[in-house]
Amino acid sequence: MPRAGLDADRVLDAAAQVADREGLGALTVARLAAELGVKPPSLYNHVQSLDALRDGLTRRGYRELLDVSRDAAAGRSGRDALHALAHAQRDYARAHPGLYAAMELPVAAQSEESRRIGGAYVNLILAVLRGYGHEGEDALHHVRVLRAALRGFVSLELGGGFGLPLGVDRSFEVLLDTLHAGLTLGGHAPRGENG
Repeated sequence: MPRAGLDADRVLDAAAQVADREGLGALTVARLAAELGVKPPSLYNHVQSLDALRDGLTRRGYRELLDVSRDAAAGRSGRDALHALAHAQRDYARAHPGLYAAMELPVAAQSEESRRIGGAYVNLILAVLRGYGHEGEDALHHVRVLRAALRGFVSLELGGGFGLPLGVDRSFEVLLDTLHAGLTLGGHAPRGENG
């Protein structure tokens, strides 16, 4: 019988807190049970498996990232939209590193719902790329480039991979300016801008 006050949402909330505070790798059924003050078997009344729990974190992460990214990019185009989208992703990753890591889990391990929400995030990136003149298959390649560049930078930053005594914020701006320049060369000048 499920414990009073404990439900699937509360379990997912606690899982997100553990993942954000201690890292996604620290999230186990035993660790989550300790966080909630219950015995591990009682969690299975609310979640099917650790993989299902991680998939729930993936969904939550994509939903939240999609919301903040849409808000940031709304009404913007070209360079401004790119910068807004990138800063929203970086800020989200800094605030929720465990949820951000859950979005890096292999697509094959994700549920259909997680893939659908992830697809909505890709569609947002595609909308930004349309401002650069990228469409169809070309745009999808550029989505991969943007995602790889942003995730790579943010993952290195979160993991302490930047050791030189240089401002990381300035390096992030250089990355975005480089991406903007490459996107402009590959398509056309962003609408409403001179490049």
